[in-house]
Amino acid sequence: MSRPQLPPFTRETALQKVRAAEDGWNSRDPARVALAYTPDSLWRNRSEFLQGRDAIVAFLTAKWLREHEYRLVKGLWVHDGNRIAVRFAYEWHDDGGNWFRSYGNENWEFAADGLMARRIASINDVAIAEDERLFHWPLGPRPQGHPEMEDLGL
Repeated sequence: MSRPQLPPFTRETALQKVRAAEDGWNSRDPARVALAYTPDSLWRNRSEFLQGRDAIVAFLTAKWLREHEYRLVKGLWVHDGNRIAVRFAYEWHDDGGNWFRSYGNENWEFAADGLMARRIASINDVAIAEDERLFHWPLGPRPQGHPEMEDLGL
């Protein structure tokens, strides 16, 4: 794993941090994703409260067993010092083949070593028809040049 960008963040390093987080989540590898967080990281994800990497791995494992064909786009909203706020949207389908687009905001706080110490996420799910999907790249990281959230009207 390469060295993370360290706070205080500039616009450039905040954008790099956001893209690295997006790529990690698009890997759908809970153990890999958890390494971006401090060992005792605190999370609020919707109405769930988690602490620590083991809880993060368990949460993400269950999430990606439910959310098939998961594809995520994140966008920088604002940054200051050791904090970054992002907007995001992701698409997925359930076991019944019903498609959803989930929209949200995250507030991130980082430790001095560049690992995320706190993640607060608010997320809403909207049912969509399969032909309304906007994210069609092969599973894995979003390809360079793929439209950003604003370009897609999100």
